[in-house]
Amino acid sequence: MAEVPGYVRSLEIPSKRPKVTDDPVIPDTGAASQEPTLPVFNRKLRKAAVGTGCDIRLRVSVAGFPKPTLTWYHNDEPIPPSAAQDSGGLWIRDCRTSDAGLYTCVATNELGEATCSAVLAIMDLGEEREKSKGKGVNE
Repeated sequence: MAEVPGYVRSLEIPSKRPKVTDDPVIPDTGAASQEPTLPVFNRKLRKAAVGTGCDIRLRVSVAGFPKPTLTWYHNDEPIPPSAAQDSGGLWIRDCRTSDAGLYTCVATNELGEATCSAVLAIMDLGEEREKSKGKGVNE
């Protein structure tokens, strides 16, 4: 390749990304150094309505350290822990009119607790009545 006067050939290509240093940066998981914090709901329960036979997920998002545990209540009665519960909410499958009412989520850790509640309305779309119509007295 011929030399062009006034042109300096460089092998460096400018990077659009920040330069990488030789010292690896290890992300801090915070487990050992994080200050304990009270549970707080980043996303609280919201009132909802759904038809009979439908599925719904009551969603929450909780912060706190140590990680808060969630306890769910339906009309002030505890809901036993199950696979339908996770850190993001509570699934209610194949809703029935008996599922309607006040749902409460309590987030607890060693520093305290936070609570949020919402009403779930179930609209009877006729499926429950249709199921019972086909049944006779002797069944």
